Amino acid sequence: MTSHWECTEPNQLIEIAQNLLQSYDNRILVFYGPMGVGKTTFTKALCKVLGVKDTVSSPTFSLVNEYEGGDGEAVYHFDFYRIDDETEAMDMGCDEYFYSGSYCLIEWPEKIPNLIPEGALEIRMEQDGAKRIININ
Repeated sequence: MTSHWECTEPNQLIEIAQNLLQSYDNRILVFYGPMGVGKTTFTKALCKVLGVKDTVSSPTFSLVNEYEGGDGEAVYHFDFYRIDDETEAMDMGCDEYFYSGSYCLIEWPEKIPNLIPEGALEIRMEQDGAKRIININ
């Protein structure tokens, strides 16, 4: 199943996040798109829908942030932009997170293509002027 959304207002991302989480059972979500397209902003919307009360920010330097969802379950947010090779992700134990059964929201998955679990939900984002385009594969 594929989905396509377009939004021009940041508050529309909450509705898109709700639709995404209701429509797909995947717990591994990978975000593709150029720098500045809104991957972290969309991740914040998903975390809000999942009941995360913590401040959600990009884990650019720490590689992973852990949040507590509304149901008490962990939500992991990854940003692999700054890694040089997959070994760095393996060294931090990414596979333990990916196979934990918890939500894993992964920015820059193209940096670790051989480590992404099969069946991960691909979220491709692009921007056309003020319009943000989100495609789910």
